[in-house]
Amino acid sequence: MIASVFSKSRPFNYILVTTLLVLCFFIYQIQLVETPTESSFLLGGLVSKGIILVLLVASLFITNFITKRNGLSKDNSFSVLFFVSFLLFIPSAFDNFKIILSSFFILLAMRRLISMKSLLTPKEKIFDASLWIFIAALFHFWSILFIFIVFVSIIFHVSGDYRNWVLPFIAFFTVGILFIFFSLLIDKEWLDIVWNQTGTDFKFYYLEKSASNAALVLYALFAIVFLISMIFTMSKRPIIMLASYKKVIFIFLISVLIYIISPEKSNSLLLFGLMPISVLATGFVEMNKDTVLKEIITASVLACGILLFIFQL
Repeated sequence: MIASVFSKSRPFNYILVTTLLVLCFFIYQIQLVETPTESSFLLGGLVSKGIILVLLVASLFITNFITKRNGLSKDNSFSVLFFVSFLLFIPSAFDNFKIILSSFFILLAMRRLISMKSLLTPKEKIFDASLWIFIAALFHFWSILFIFIVFVSIIFHVSGDYRNWVLPFIAFFTVGILFIFFSLLIDKEWLDIVWNQTGTDFKFYYLEKSASNAALVLYALFAIVFLISMIFTMSKRPIIMLASYKKVIFIFLISVLIYIISPEKSNSLLLFGLMPISVLATGFVEMNKDTVLKEIITASVLACGILLFIFQL
């Protein structure tokens, strides 16, 4: 039933998933207000909450744009369904402004890099993507690891021109110099905030709720299934799309690495992997000819997302 509904790209489907996202966002914020320490939601946090919601909805549609514009999915709306479903695995992200902002800039960068297969204005895309990644790193330092995808894209598409290899470094110095200038001009503590994020932490005993543990485990299990499926079905996909799918796999693996090494761990860090896991899940459903299995997978991911969201309130 669910798979058949989302097997076509209909406006109703986008309205449905957007409504689900907005509804869950407000439910989460309302339960925070009931806690005295979160009264800032009513007093001074309305603007920041509104920005968070806008960024999440924008991230949803950027993900859809990436998959549709670059041929990573067929004429369906599975990617937005999986994006929202996996987002519900991590409701704590609804209140993590820095992670949401950083992941949003990473999405903008990935949009430019995945579109490099067209070979149109590659230099502009390399510079833009590098710029977005270094800006994202100001909000969560280890998102800087996505710069690896820039060099992967150069290798796949435009490795012959040495100028392409220099552009990420120009972007780095551009962001670095501007950040240092405004830090010294406005608030020197910005430098300390970024520096304090450069540490690593490999401890995973941070989850207080059993539902959060269950969310992490189920997210990992689904991700492994979809990742393995993508790897083993790669030979069945169009040759022209192989580089794009490989980049999606690399993006997901880097998101996992960021989760592993980041200090101040939380399930919110899984936000960096929402776009690639949505593409991997969409690829799994599209390649599977068994209609019953399609329904089971889509229904299972959505049901797990809704249930885990409720249990983590």
